[in-house]
Amino acid sequence: MAVMISLRRTTTAALVACAALLAPLAPAAHAEAQLPGARPLEGRVASYLDGIRQDPAKVQAFLREMPKGGDLHNHLSGAVTTELLIRLAAQDDLCIDSVTFVSATGPCQGTARPAQDAVPEGEFRTAVIRAWSMQDFVPGPESGHDHFFATFGKFGEASWRHPGVMLAEVTDTMAAQHQSYLETLQTPSSVGVAALAAKVGFEPDLAALRQKLLADGQIQALVDGARADADRAWAEYQDTEQCGTAQARPGCAVTVRLQSQASRASTPARVFAQLLLGMELASQDERFVAVNLVQPEDYQSSLDNYRLQMQMLDFLHPLYPKAHISLHAGELAPGLVKPEDLAFHIREAVLTGHAERIGHGVDVAHEDDPAGLLRTLAERKVLVEVPLTSNAQILQVEGAEHPFPLYRSHGVPTALATDDPGVERIDITHEYVRAARTYALGYRDLKDLARTSLEYGFVAGRSLWRDRDGFVPVPECQGRPVGTKPTARCAALLAASPKALLEWNQERDFRAFEAAVLHGR
Repeated sequence: MAVMISLRRTTTAALVACAALLAPLAPAAHAEAQLPGARPLEGRVASYLDGIRQDPAKVQAFLREMPKGGDLHNHLSGAVTTELLIRLAAQDDLCIDSVTFVSATGPCQGTARPAQDAVPEGEFRTAVIRAWSMQDFVPGPESGHDHFFATFGKFGEASWRHPGVMLAEVTDTMAAQHQSYLETLQTPSSVGVAALAAKVGFEPDLAALRQKLLADGQIQALVDGARADADRAWAEYQDTEQCGTAQARPGCAVTVRLQSQASRASTPARVFAQLLLGMELASQDERFVAVNLVQPEDYQSSLDNYRLQMQMLDFLHPLYPKAHISLHAGELAPGLVKPEDLAFHIREAVLTGHAERIGHGVDVAHEDDPAGLLRTLAERKVLVEVPLTSNAQILQVEGAEHPFPLYRSHGVPTALATDDPGVERIDITHEYVRAARTYALGYRDLKDLARTSLEYGFVAGRSLWRDRDGFVPVPECQGRPVGTKPTARCAALLAASPKALLEWNQERDFRAFEAAVLHGR
């Protein structure tokens, strides 16, 4: 594995200077007591949180119980615990190499050991967990970036046979932490789309290339296969969770949607075929809501083909109006790539790639005209998905060096996310605690982050909110407090809109949470 130089280059002084240079377009978050329209109960809970800030255990307990909306940036294979991956590897009679820790099918020969050997507590199990996650990782000859991304190649063989079981663990974890919505990333019909791309090849005329891929029902066959795979995964999930029975597990209550991911480091032919497949799926199956680009943005092939991939999205976007676009962009830092590679990725993702949401966006202060870019993101309501721990582990960007407060001060919508919580060994509560303690967020700040995560989710239907700035309900749902018994007009909206129903239920849960906090303190 290549030795990486330190990525901690975005100094605190540099970000402070940048923030001073870029006159904020929106006022900084103000004190809870000054918030117009805040319910008395909400203000009292805000005061309670302020009073326990110096007690980490109480803050952890408070934020674990607080409703936290949805997770919009989640890779299923990286979201499950390493312990579950080990159990699945043993269940499928896989092998794990005792030197490289790469999982593979049997027979186990040479340095390969049965995955079953990693099930009981012991040195081998500990070594596998460390190799397949960031547990106990200390940067040295191998960087956090390299170790993080290498985990996927090591546990890969164990991570694709039981998506329903994996999803069950993820949604149970979310439900236990009071989240209600998940968008998770998967690669549909991976083998088939790779074969089709190799067969058809690539040509710069994207319209002609699309027709070649669509010809003779080739893409449609992959769509049908991906939908059948989703059916099987969903059946496995419901069986594991016992959904629809008296023994239903908590994860059954979580609304799940899928994003189709394309591998940006692959050949242009494969990337285009994957994007086309994802667009077709989003047009034909409501479970599939968006396309995305994954794999390290700093790989040379990713850098070389970045603008071409944005042009692909620019071409496909008007042809598939039902397909949303969320893109990993700006998951870069000085020292990882050349300065010129930091200058345009987020802007291109939005202006050419039509991204409605950006994942990571860490290098925003290094883009050309960052003030103009921040203004564009705010005006277009492009949400930035912020996985704080992931950015710290991969890019070594955290605390005052992270652009999270820069985005917030300029009115750019943000939502906390986990990215790969299994690899990171964290959960969404950890991210809320980290944000609250690092950036001195008040209760209303945290509450609005949770609201924003649902508002910008790609689940279908009208929003509960009149606009995305103040969380004022639509006219149909005014007249009675949100989260209580709805009026007839409001009830009709909730029945017709999965999004509005999710948002209404979260407001109901906020009311219950706030009452419980004040009753039990």
